[in-house]
Amino acid sequence: MSSQVSIVARQVVDGRRAETLERLLEAGGEELRAVGHEALTVRTVAARAGVSPATAYTYVASKNHLFAELFWRYLDAERPEPTGTDALARLRSTTRSLCERLAAAPELAAAVTPALLSSDPDVERLRLRIGGEFLARFAAAIGDDVPEDRVGPVLEALVMAFSGALLQSGMGLIAYTDLADRLDPVVAAIMEGHL
Repeated sequence: MSSQVSIVARQVVDGRRAETLERLLEAGGEELRAVGHEALTVRTVAARAGVSPATAYTYVASKNHLFAELFWRYLDAERPEPTGTDALARLRSTTRSLCERLAAAPELAAAVTPALLSSDPDVERLRLRIGGEFLARFAAAIGDDVPEDRVGPVLEALVMAFSGALLQSGMGLIAYTDLADRLDPVVAAIMEGHL
């Protein structure tokens, strides 16, 4: 799936508009790293991108929409294959790779948690896409190692545990750098009796 398609809900992206969108997203990432998520505004991103605020708002509805879009693209840019000989090892490698990605972009990780909790319809679409990506990665890691009648509940538990861990990190209760180590025993507990 093309990353440019995710903002399509706001407008069709082609030609010059695709360039404008890319400039806005690049400027949004730069502004986020420079001033943090609380100080960032769509106006400051627009200025950094060299476009008017009105133009910027035709591409992103809010800074929460911008953060969700940046996170989706960041997540979509790297999809490592799970490693390991069994589902537990592959799941741990999957959660570790996701956690390492978050720890490598602390400004984005801090911005996306409150952004994904917003009621903005554009964010809601991205939230569903991001959750679907987590689900797909966990399903790929499980493979055929879990009985078919148990896959649904196991995947639901994994997504809920991972989402809850992300929320706790976003609230500052768990450092993103510690998240993978904290998730390893949780994943093992979920998988116990299912292999």
